[in-house]
Amino acid sequence: MPNITLLDGSVRQFEHPVTVAEVATAIGPGLAKAALAGKVDGRLVDLSHRMDADATLGIITDRGDEGLEVIRHSTAHLLAHAVKGLFPDAQVTIGPVIENGFYYDFAYKRPFTPEDLERIEARMAELAKADIPVSREVWARGEAVEFFKAQGEHYKAEIIASIPEADDVSLYRQGDFIDLCRGPHVPATGKLKVFKLTKVAGAYWRGDSKNEMLQRIYGTAWAKKEDLAAYLHMLEEAEKRDHRKLGQQLGLFHFQDCAPGSVYWHPKGWTLFQSLINYMRERQDAAGYVEVNTPDVMDRSLWEISGHWQNYRQNMFTTQTEDERVFALKPMNCPGAVSMFAQGLKSYRDLPLRMAEFGKVHRYEPSGALHGLLRVRHFTQDDAHVFCTEAQMEQECRDVVALILDIYKDFGFDNVRIKLSTRPDNRIGSDAIWDRLEGALAGALDSMEMPYELFPGEGAFYGPKLEFVLRDTIGRDWQCGTLQVDMNLPERFDITYVAEDNARHRPVMLHRALFGSLERFTGILIEHYAGNMPLWLAPVHAVVLNISEGQAEYARSVTQTLKKAGFRVEADLRNEKINYKIREHSVHKLPYQLVVGEKEKEAGAVSVRARGGQDLGQMSLDSLIERWRREIDTKAGSV
Repeated sequence: MPNITLLDGSVRQFEHPVTVAEVATAIGPGLAKAALAGKVDGRLVDLSHRMDADATLGIITDRGDEGLEVIRHSTAHLLAHAVKGLFPDAQVTIGPVIENGFYYDFAYKRPFTPEDLERIEARMAELAKADIPVSREVWARGEAVEFFKAQGEHYKAEIIASIPEADDVSLYRQGDFIDLCRGPHVPATGKLKVFKLTKVAGAYWRGDSKNEMLQRIYGTAWAKKEDLAAYLHMLEEAEKRDHRKLGQQLGLFHFQDCAPGSVYWHPKGWTLFQSLINYMRERQDAAGYVEVNTPDVMDRSLWEISGHWQNYRQNMFTTQTEDERVFALKPMNCPGAVSMFAQGLKSYRDLPLRMAEFGKVHRYEPSGALHGLLRVRHFTQDDAHVFCTEAQMEQECRDVVALILDIYKDFGFDNVRIKLSTRPDNRIGSDAIWDRLEGALAGALDSMEMPYELFPGEGAFYGPKLEFVLRDTIGRDWQCGTLQVDMNLPERFDITYVAEDNARHRPVMLHRALFGSLERFTGILIEHYAGNMPLWLAPVHAVVLNISEGQAEYARSVTQTLKKAGFRVEADLRNEKINYKIREHSVHKLPYQLVVGEKEKEAGAVSVRARGGQDLGQMSLDSLIERWRREIDTKAGSV
């Protein structure tokens, strides 16, 4: 007689083993109709899952993230069902849930076309309308392998062979389609009503470039039509804001095959990049940081001590000299910072020591993962390492969190989520050390009354970390800043300070980046602002446009006056019609255009046009300078 404890604390007793669906029905017909799956003792299961002992149960509907994940996972299999019906020779491989949707990889003799996607989506709609029951079956390993081999599904047979012996081989049947999956799934295809296939791309089997190239069909699925419509609108907006297109349109940067994953910064792009560095340099200086710089190439022995050679070797660029010494381009700045600390005797009076570095790092990313500024191989980090006593650790964490959130506000990011990632399986250091480090991060957030999400097992191999996730103006999330606490590298490098008792003690090491990668943060900003950078960030603040040759000299004078006042201003003195020049520079998304004709020349003024065609009328240069300085000081800018 199992007692089923529901999430509201109530208990329902049954005289026999009972399924999740039966419990939902006992609660009420409305819940039974809405139910998609269950969560038994913390584990997601199908509605058909039977409970023969006491258990805690939550009924999963489409109102939460878990229900949406079940919908998307089931829709991925609906996609595979449709593809097998339309293209029987296609082999199915894997189809996981991803952010905002799902994908499924297929092996097929020719590329899928946009017309194919339309047919597949139409067939998915037919299968959903048919409301086909979905059921879970557990098969013997050998039986499952032989079944899929007989179906010509060699990838599935390979996947089954890799499943641990102790795990069940579970298959899901919907009509004439059977697929390998751990589940859970919706009880019938009729629950899958709101979906859209978005694109097809190439993908290597098991993510290895040495393997066969497959075709990956992406899709999205939602509980409500309005949610799908909002998501598709966001995709349209994202397409308009693509930083790669805007980077070319605005003359900011480009990429070349001779240097994959590395940026060629044009003058305007480099000005924007340097503006970010200068801003961060000022904020760090005010917060008590000193700036250092460490070598880009260091001996293998340093990376062995740090643990990167054992834990990160596959992502490092290395070279060997004639005397057989092995060097690596640094993928991270941390060992260099430790080496800086180790120079000279340090006292407790020197702590906390906050060392900042705009360090160039190099990491091997597969060519298929490279994506404009957002995923590169050579990038700059606004890195900092804080060395402090264990008693200072929590306060330093609080100070870093406050600094990060304040800086993000200046860039228009007010919606920031914080993730706390704890010890991974592959780690260095004792559990006692990890307990203290995780406690410091959680304690700092709790004392600041900052909400955060816990992500067990996702910390760095040397310490737990906080990740700061920004939501941009069209609703996308970007993970940027990080804060990690570490007592392992100080131990491995044997660094110490002299404490008040004249004994040697280990410092705690905080790893901190606010932008993360400056290249990536620049790409995020371009898309966040759709290229319309606020005045304080804009590579060019304004352009001065003369109406005719008679105002050319005055336009030069205005340009020089504004430059001397500290503004980035250009002049366009071409013999073109003024409306043509205005339209052309509007494409470049400059914050201001300054038009000078005879009236402006005689008055010693300019006619001011703000971005978007807003006519601000005639202003003296003093008034304009005052306006700009106020705008820059307040970091004003619309997204």
